[in-house]
Amino acid sequence: MQINFKKYPDGLAPAIVQDAKTGVVLMLGFMDETALTKTLAEQRVTFFSRSKQRLWTKGETSGHFLDVVEVLADCDADTILIKAKPHGPVCHTGSATCFGETNAGAFLPALESIINDRFTNPTEGSYVASLIKKGIKKMAQKVGEEGVEVALEAQGDDPDLFLGEAADLVFHLLVLLRAKGHSLAEVEAVLHRRMK
Repeated sequence: MQINFKKYPDGLAPAIVQDAKTGVVLMLGFMDETALTKTLAEQRVTFFSRSKQRLWTKGETSGHFLDVVEVLADCDADTILIKAKPHGPVCHTGSATCFGETNAGAFLPALESIINDRFTNPTEGSYVASLIKKGIKKMAQKVGEEGVEVALEAQGDDPDLFLGEAADLVFHLLVLLRAKGHSLAEVEAVLHRRMK
């Protein structure tokens, strides 16, 4: 990857850091060629600190490192996009991002993550854990039941009942996808392919 550091008088290109999982923008820093080389080599985000006038690995003091997932250059090769996995809050204020946003991302992937955790670490009293105990046949049956209930409520005039049944269907589908070893992202990929 080539970045045109010479475009900037100080040789520092802006580097935007985005959470690789949620897509939320975490922070903006600056990199010189050495910082980018170190980032790529160590797979940990390193900037050139303008206030310290030295290389600075994000998290070197706090332990809240940014592990690199992907590094991209923009179309003009003068801005860097880093998709990373954060280890704790990113901002020095303790906030998840330097822009005061939460880093929850989209709701369905977050829900899918909770469901995945229930499969890995089932807890007593968890509805997902009870479905796991009943097996794949019961999970598939629940998807079928919820699909029928959505169809029936679609014929009525109560939006709350319809949306409630739709939510139940999506939830049970996420559980069934996990049980079959698949993910929401794979379903999205199929839909993307069909749009072409």
